[in-house]
Amino acid sequence: MITPIKLYRAPKSGHCHRVELMLAFLDLPYETIDLDMANGAHKAPDFLQISPFGLVPAIDDGGYTLADSNAILVYLANTYAKDTGWLLSDPKAAAEVQRWLTVAADNIYAGPCAARLVKVFGVPLDHAASVTKAHDLFKIMDSHLSTRAWLATDQITIADIAGYSYIAHAPEGGVDLVPYPNIRAWLGRVEAQPGFVAMAASPIPELA
Repeated sequence: MITPIKLYRAPKSGHCHRVELMLAFLDLPYETIDLDMANGAHKAPDFLQISPFGLVPAIDDGGYTLADSNAILVYLANTYAKDTGWLLSDPKAAAEVQRWLTVAADNIYAGPCAARLVKVFGVPLDHAASVTKAHDLFKIMDSHLSTRAWLATDQITIADIAGYSYIAHAPEGGVDLVPYPNIRAWLGRVEAQPGFVAMAASPIPELA
């Protein structure tokens, strides 16, 4: 019997949902451990042994611990789905995947993720600037997806998993997805994959 992978998470974190989505798509047994972030559980000494920077998500896979959502996606794909298309070894395809992982860590974080942090969690960031960055990103992505089904290659990869969660929940941050039909179609394709699990939703604010 395979020991379930422990996923340390905050249920409404898009970073954490990326990992849960990948675990579900790969049909891997996993156990979610929700941390009481408000009371500092992520800074407790025992958790810092797993995630030295005190960040979620983090996993414990039979004693191997790893934090950082994109790193975990790479690990899971290489360990449990090698040569299945989730993470490709062809240099050009691998580079395209990496490019979108960088977009997830930079543009998505600064745009739809940051806007949602303000509206859902009350984080003191510049909401207007985050919304502008989100729309700048979405215009490029919508054009990119006008001629293709997936972000990096001709099939779903971890690039799509890394991008999905915060974009799907962008309206919770006050970022309207209606002007972006190709992005909405892409979100639908991700959601149609066998094993899809949704992230806990938050109320959607009035859109300006």
